[in-house]
Amino acid sequence: MRHSAPLWPWLQCCGIGAVAPPGGLPSGCSVIAIWLAFAVTYSRGDAGESFRRWRILIAVVCLAPVAALLGFRGRLIEVSLRPNLIDLWISFLPAGKAVNVIILVGTVLVLMNLERTFRSAVGTMQWRIKFLVLGLAVIFGARIYTRSQALVFSGHNNSLTEVETIGLLVGCLLLGVGYFRSGFREIDVYPSRAILQTSITVSLVGGYLFVIGVLAQIVARYGGATSFQLQAFLVLVAIALLAVLLLSQKIRQRIRRFVSRHFSRPQYDFRRVWTQFTQSTSSAVNDPTLCAASAELISETFNVLSVEIWLFDDEKSTLRLEASTSRARNAMSDDAIEFPAIDPGVAKIRKAFDLEKIRDDWGETLRQISETQFREGGNRVGVPLLAGDRYLGLIILADRVNGVPYTVEELELLECIGDQVASSLLNLRLAKEIMLGKELEAFQTISAFFVHDLKNAASTLKLTLQNLPVHFDDPDFRQDTLRSIGATTNRINQIIERLGTLGSKLELRPSPVDLNLLVEQAIENVNGMPGIEFAKEFQPLPKLMADSEQLRSVVTNLLLNARDAVGERGRIEIRIGAQDGWAALSVSDDGCGMTPSFLRDSLFRPFKTTKKKGLGIGMFQSKMIIEAHHGSIRVKSDVGKGTTFQVLLPLTSGK
Repeated sequence: MRHSAPLWPWLQCCGIGAVAPPGGLPSGCSVIAIWLAFAVTYSRGDAGESFRRWRILIAVVCLAPVAALLGFRGRLIEVSLRPNLIDLWISFLPAGKAVNVIILVGTVLVLMNLERTFRSAVGTMQWRIKFLVLGLAVIFGARIYTRSQALVFSGHNNSLTEVETIGLLVGCLLLGVGYFRSGFREIDVYPSRAILQTSITVSLVGGYLFVIGVLAQIVARYGGATSFQLQAFLVLVAIALLAVLLLSQKIRQRIRRFVSRHFSRPQYDFRRVWTQFTQSTSSAVNDPTLCAASAELISETFNVLSVEIWLFDDEKSTLRLEASTSRARNAMSDDAIEFPAIDPGVAKIRKAFDLEKIRDDWGETLRQISETQFREGGNRVGVPLLAGDRYLGLIILADRVNGVPYTVEELELLECIGDQVASSLLNLRLAKEIMLGKELEAFQTISAFFVHDLKNAASTLKLTLQNLPVHFDDPDFRQDTLRSIGATTNRINQIIERLGTLGSKLELRPSPVDLNLLVEQAIENVNGMPGIEFAKEFQPLPKLMADSEQLRSVVTNLLLNARDAVGERGRIEIRIGAQDGWAALSVSDDGCGMTPSFLRDSLFRPFKTTKKKGLGIGMFQSKMIIEAHHGSIRVKSDVGKGTTFQVLLPLTSGK
């Protein structure tokens, strides 16, 4: 059964009733014309010019239905009741199809212009109009769906108009969100013609119409279109949610980061950058040279005119400018600013950040110390220098050539360079601390040497004082005592003189030395205990080139150790002779001896001793002195049997 439909059902099937009051086909197409006029002028800085360019097309959309009615004489639609359908089936006649095409094309033009406006906006301007454009896109997207369905099937039932109603509901919700966010405030944008030529709307609608044409053949073969209404609703809601997510700046940034990392060709040759960084910083021995080389590398790699590296001073809670590509070195000496001892906001930032977007107090402080030189230099970027949980400072980049924004890959490369700079800074500081520790250790070691020499001199004086009451009446003893005291005094003066020129290295003052005479004098200084027998066996030797005082210290130490080992009674043997081109001095005793473990692990190590009142320095010092003379010292010892020390010295200075 077929009959002509009243006007209002036709307006519903065209989707006019969803967004416009009923009033006939001309009024329905007038609504599309009004929306098109809105789309070409909304938030346009050149609204008047834009309307003038589109005015003819707007008039065509508005008057096209009248022309269709006049061109296709007769009715627009026919309504029939099919036996297998509960609802009425509305079929389009040629005039109805023409009007439907006009509505579809007008809707596409509305979306295309809204897209141009949105793509031309940037930053906060795009944020203000995002939900308004998205809401209208859902409303008119639903209309494109219903009009395309009607064209493909040359008609539809009344249930298809529910899709437009649902689209209107979802769109109005998005419009409400946009109103509460920004109140529908307009902005001024100037879309370029390039955006029109690359319109996403045209591509999407064209692709959609092609797909829907294929689906129409499938639906016509396997069933009607009534089963597609629920799916259409779910697809519409899913598309709206997907659009909200894709228009989120955070989501888009994460997508770009993912694509850049896994699919895009690298913008930089990381091996080349890393090689340059290694070569430029490998010779850096302190913070200034390392920071200067790093700042120069960053400036050249990223085309940044101003790169500053600020280091944090934990003790003073200040930031100190260590390197800059825009300031002279003499202008940086006094640049230090107070900075909160690791502000919580700073501690949370572990990646490169846009300094212009930091609203905390420390962000304002950093902006003040890193003033830009050029207005078109783009945003300033900060890169924290973190080594583990230790905050060392930060790098500030400003005045980039042409103000080119930093890509995700560049920010990641900056973070890698910042981590490497922080690691190198930490290594330099740890190396400096180790060096200071070694200098302190060397000072303590040399000081211990002098203390040990003073101890030996004090022992000689003590022995003289012990024998003085017993042999005071002997003139020869008094003469030997005066000579011994004079020699000891000279020895103390020499120790004091050496202490004034204390250094980390052992200083030698070589001169011709008669080893036999030197050992004989040393024996006289330590010999004074009646229970100890000194046996001497000297062979003539040529004079040695050696430091007599240092060598005397070694011999005295060996004799005192032997005397201490034998106790109140014992025998000490001293032998001097030549051995394979070496001058050999051996000191043997029959004292307590030393254990193999002590010989292996402790004998020549500082502060290791078997004597209760010893310092543990004598043998360590003696070994250093002998090795400084290009000689060697050997030892044999058995517990309970005694010990033998043998010193070998070159007979010629060139050996």
